[in-house]
Amino acid sequence: MRIARIQFEGSDRLAIDAGAGLRLVVDIGLPDDPLAILADPALSARAVAAATGPAIDEAAAAFRLPLAVPGRIFCVGLNYADHAKESPYEKPTYPVYFLRVDTGLIPHGAAIVRPLVSTHLDFEGEIAAVIGTGGRNIPMDTALDHVAAYTIFNDGSIRDYQFKGPQWTLGKNFDETGPLGPWLVPAADLPPGIKGLRLQTRLNGQVVQEANTDDLLFPVAEVIARLSEAVTLKPGDVIATGTPAGVGFARKPPLFMKHGDVVEIEVEGIGILRNPVRDEVR
Repeated sequence: MRIARIQFEGSDRLAIDAGAGLRLVVDIGLPDDPLAILADPALSARAVAAATGPAIDEAAAAFRLPLAVPGRIFCVGLNYADHAKESPYEKPTYPVYFLRVDTGLIPHGAAIVRPLVSTHLDFEGEIAAVIGTGGRNIPMDTALDHVAAYTIFNDGSIRDYQFKGPQWTLGKNFDETGPLGPWLVPAADLPPGIKGLRLQTRLNGQVVQEANTDDLLFPVAEVIARLSEAVTLKPGDVIATGTPAGVGFARKPPLFMKHGDVVEIEVEGIGILRNPVRDEVR
């Protein structure tokens, strides 16, 4: 099952692809938050049974963010060895965490905005875990039980601002640079800890990143457990698990996104996150 939020006839609606294409959910008594539905097996079954509305052309659908109320966005940097090697940093021995804010998030199909102050807009294809059950000091051997679903994330980065100092925060948090979605796929429908999934990023149809999640330095369970040593995780929190090699700033010559480009991130078992790029309007 894949669940999404789309705009249909002026309203935000739930839609589900249960294997027969994207259809509207017609049960108005269901919560309008996909996370709430995924957290309750009875509601999940009810939602699938109610996905009997009009068939929706996925290519033409106006997707919204997959979470009605996104939580905090925790990101893990340098979590693929090949990406750490192409970066100016040492291979980490402990997960490298940073935060993104919600004003950076945009849905599938919306334009990534290249800001007026920089031309160094970079792509980073990632898989994101969505927390369904919160907690603090979560044991590593049960950490995956806290994941409700997975989705796709593009950690769009303004590289010259990221590298102005030792902290990455500013370069990672420009408005409208972080596509998320379009689907939430239940954790139970994917391999535990997203093991063995292929991730591919394409810029204007050209493959620029390709990796397998088996290459993660710190697997999802460890990322969650270590983070929860410091932070009480809450339902709706998003944890982006890291990007592989091939990012634009590390290429020779560098390859940054520009107005008119289209970037796609495809993850096996989850789908495709596609966004055009446009320049910020003064």
